[in-house]
Amino acid sequence: MATGVSTLQRRREMAAATATSGAGRCRLSKIGAGRRPPPARVRVAVRLRPFVDRTAGTSDPPCVRGMDSCSLEIANWRNHQETLKYQFDAFYGERSTQQDIYTGSVQPILRHLLEGQNASVLAYGPTGAGKTHTMLGSPEQPGVIPRALMDLLQLTREEGTEGRPWALSVTMSYLEIYQEKVLDLLDPASGDLVIREDSRGNILIPGLTQKPITSFADFERHFLPASRNRTVGATRLNQRSSRSHAVLLVKVDQRERLAPFRQREGKLYLIDLAGSEDNRRTGNKGLRLKESGAINTSLFVLGKVVDALNQGLPRVPYRDSKLTRLLQDSLGGSAHSILIANIAPERRFYLDTVSALNFAARSKEVINRPFTNESLQPPVLAPVKLSQKELLGPPEAKRARGPEEEEIGSPEPMAAPASDSQKLSPLQKLSSMDPAMLERLLSLDHLLASQGSQGAPLLSTPKRERMVLMKTVEEKDLEIERLKMKQKELEAKVLAQKAEDSKEKENHYPPMLRPLLHRTVTVAKPLKKAVVMPLQLIQEQAASPNAEIHILKNKGRKRKLESLDASEPEEKAEDCWELQISPELLAHGRKKILDLLNEGSARDLRSLQRIGPKKAQLIVGWRELHGPFSQVEDLERVEGITGKQMESFLKANILGLAAGQRCDPS
Repeated sequence: MATGVSTLQRRREMAAATATSGAGRCRLSKIGAGRRPPPARVRVAVRLRPFVDRTAGTSDPPCVRGMDSCSLEIANWRNHQETLKYQFDAFYGERSTQQDIYTGSVQPILRHLLEGQNASVLAYGPTGAGKTHTMLGSPEQPGVIPRALMDLLQLTREEGTEGRPWALSVTMSYLEIYQEKVLDLLDPASGDLVIREDSRGNILIPGLTQKPITSFADFERHFLPASRNRTVGATRLNQRSSRSHAVLLVKVDQRERLAPFRQREGKLYLIDLAGSEDNRRTGNKGLRLKESGAINTSLFVLGKVVDALNQGLPRVPYRDSKLTRLLQDSLGGSAHSILIANIAPERRFYLDTVSALNFAARSKEVINRPFTNESLQPPVLAPVKLSQKELLGPPEAKRARGPEEEEIGSPEPMAAPASDSQKLSPLQKLSSMDPAMLERLLSLDHLLASQGSQGAPLLSTPKRERMVLMKTVEEKDLEIERLKMKQKELEAKVLAQKAEDSKEKENHYPPMLRPLLHRTVTVAKPLKKAVVMPLQLIQEQAASPNAEIHILKNKGRKRKLESLDASEPEEKAEDCWELQISPELLAHGRKKILDLLNEGSARDLRSLQRIGPKKAQLIVGWRELHGPFSQVEDLERVEGITGKQMESFLKANILGLAAGQRCDPS
């Protein structure tokens, strides 16, 4: 007991040292800004509530006992002679206060919000263990939520004052998950909302009400009525048992006042989970039984998510429940997470306490990877109204001015200061300038003037120089237009001269002697083919009086010449050779081939063209098996001789055999 008292005293001294002043917290919040943090483990704190009935603690000893500020032990239900020991990041005993829990575990993560990172605080435990008391507290002992909002609003006011580089704004949203329905507590009539995920992996709820808050009074004005909309009910173990999971979402938006106009967004999730229930002890029936089933199902999926993250499974079942879908940033995501496990000392809560401690032990192994949510956004500039003289060009402005202002050498009036539009550069007229660009330039000039920048103003030009430059620009524009007109005239003259030259050429030459103006394109000539025949065959045909000697005949053919000109196409005679064979000569050659096929040996057959040793053996074998050939075309029936080979065989051998000559094999 002495050890517990000294530990409590040391913790209180640390709390007093950390909660000194707002300026100290502000300095702490800027440590590590702009640096990507390393992966962060989920931190787990366990809170043991005191006995509800003070007299029960004397007769029934507690089943849980704290060993030091980070460890505890619980009786082993399998063997009462042994105890189970657990080690966590922090352990808060029965005498710990709300301030101890807040300063020891929750307050250190608030600084991450000002760095554009996310943070979450979850209260977990069985029903009746004190989760709602830890998160909300009472007017005498405020819990985590009011203390965190009070410090966060103080930090944003100090960091967002004039002269600081960032402008900060805070908004809040409050919702509950009741029987797998997402309900807006700030607007109960909105109905069931959907949970979405944007392209960057951020979880968001379209249609969720967001209320801007600047002080703690604003927070209470929105939060207290919304808390009365949360679903609660009475059971045997708790007269005001939470029947839903409540989530308070606080967003901190930061906008940089100077270039490059960065934006940061940090989100704080404050989650009061509904407790797991044993319906045999709570006596739930009807609607309460249905609510208890939905609560236990979502908490079971939460345990599956923790196990999947610890085991490194490829699929984490975030989508199996609305609760785990919403906690995707808090468990295995991009938030600095704190889990406060609430347990009860009574022995009747023993199984629920062991289950809560086992879940907390698994949760402290989950690794998150927080990062800074930062983006670049140009500032929104106010529209600029221009006067009539500023919208007119230089000639119109000169006519609109009075006679006193027409003289360039007249001194400028010192009483009337020049407007922003009169300070613009004269290189471009105000009427033709892009309005968005004009607004950006004027805003930048205002910004530099307010900061007291040294040197000449960015957009100002003396009146004399401005008038000279305007006149020079107008003269250059007129010169360019004059050169363009002159170029068009020269092009028209060249085209007219070409048309006259073509007409003169047509009239100068007679129709029959006009030169060919365009190149003539001819069609490609076909290849000439000729067949060489044995001399003996030609002599025999010449000796016979009735034989036709014409083997190759010169046949003239006209070929058209296509011209690009519109005149008639020209024709030119071209020599072409055509093969003509008498029917008697063709029949004589076929007869000699048939005799050789039926009577010749394999050696005689090899004398034919296109017939080798293998094909000669095939022909002899087929003849012995099927008998003589009746016609030359029967050669196709021999295995290994195709129709194309038969055609080439006849063309190559018919003329040579008809003349009684043997050709060399190819």
